[in-house]
Amino acid sequence: MLNLRFLTTCNSIFNFSRRNITFYAPLSAHRWYPDPEFVKQFNGPVMYPTPETNKFYKMIYNSKLRPLERKLQNMWINFGPQHPAAHGVLRLILELDGEMVVRADPHIGFLHRATEKLMESKHYNQNLPYMDRLDYVSTISNETCFALAVETLLNIEAPPRAKAIRVLCGELCRIANHMLNVSGTVLDAGGITPFFWMCEEREKIYELFERLCGARVHCAYVRPGGVSQDLPIGFLDDVYELCMKLGERFDETEDVATGNRLYYARTAGIGVLTAHEAMSLGCTGPMLRCTGVKWDLRVAHPYDDYDMYDFDVPVGTFGDSYDRHLLRLEEMRQSLRIINQVLDTIPPGEIKTDDSKICLPSRVEMKTSMESLIHHFKLCTEGYPVPPGATYTAIECPKGELGLYMVADGTSKPYRIFIRPSSYTHLMSLSLLGKGLMLADIAVLIATVDVVFGDIDR
Repeated sequence: MLNLRFLTTCNSIFNFSRRNITFYAPLSAHRWYPDPEFVKQFNGPVMYPTPETNKFYKMIYNSKLRPLERKLQNMWINFGPQHPAAHGVLRLILELDGEMVVRADPHIGFLHRATEKLMESKHYNQNLPYMDRLDYVSTISNETCFALAVETLLNIEAPPRAKAIRVLCGELCRIANHMLNVSGTVLDAGGITPFFWMCEEREKIYELFERLCGARVHCAYVRPGGVSQDLPIGFLDDVYELCMKLGERFDETEDVATGNRLYYARTAGIGVLTAHEAMSLGCTGPMLRCTGVKWDLRVAHPYDDYDMYDFDVPVGTFGDSYDRHLLRLEEMRQSLRIINQVLDTIPPGEIKTDDSKICLPSRVEMKTSMESLIHHFKLCTEGYPVPPGATYTAIECPKGELGLYMVADGTSKPYRIFIRPSSYTHLMSLSLLGKGLMLADIAVLIATVDVVFGDIDR
């Protein structure tokens, strides 16, 4: 059925009363006549644009085409987990507005090994090698924290010579850690020469560790109650010779990197952290001291007779990456001061406690005494029972505060162990520090934060 309104319009244009059709409209070369099917789609009280009608005409406003609205979307990229500048298996999801970082979201868990759960099924001495695998750059510092926690639960204390050896090895680990971090930061900023210098010196430290306990990286040297064995002959002389040359290497690195205007431009003002933000995030170590907060567990809560040595705690001013670089360089010099004092004042005597129910006997005693052989067998197969109790023990690791919460239930295995690593809390600050930086600054920022994923993922 045709629309009456349409027929009325057609009658006004064409005269159907005559046999010949007369056009009142001007003649054109082509005329299109609507058929009933086309008219049918316009039935109803309201006409509105449909996909069919849009094919035949385009709406023009003010004789100009309205410009199309273009929506810009930020780019999301993955920084890692295979990126060499990620310093581990860090997956950092970055939202970029051009070259600027709008949002940084660190993702972890690619190296999870369930260390804390595994330690609940091992004896206390068997758990010691697990600590080496956490922060594998400064292993002896991790062992010291575990040994101090067990000694606290057992209510025993290591002999003075064992404490001095722990301080010596801990400061060598601090130097090795900071050398890797400082040279790695310079490497990420574009300078490769200091990395070769520092790796050569770190190799000498690893050779000393190999002479000390037979292992280069995973030492398992510090034990609850002392250390596993005494220093070899000539060890202290070689440590002294190494420390005399390390100062020159630090000076050469400062000549190349610290005063370099390009390195200063890449690090100054990058990753600025205020003292309030650092304390709110739980930062410790160089990340906290670079903001001006003088907090060092070796001074605030001394362990292993650190209060007997004279050293300074360097602090920063601006809290940026350049301050962290300067602070670690100065900490290495202070570690050299501590090592020289240890070399001068290391006491003679025993290197482990005399409680044969806790410490393993020496190899000579085990092969000559029946009682020592029995103690060795029992300690290696069953371990030693630890009285029920709980403790939180923390030490000043090179990266910050390493805490160990240990619960004992009276057996030879810990009931619960929780590890509080410093790298884990420092990694959370990346989302705050990375906002507003350029993409190229993210690599320098990760390097100066100094993260290791052995103790982050655990």
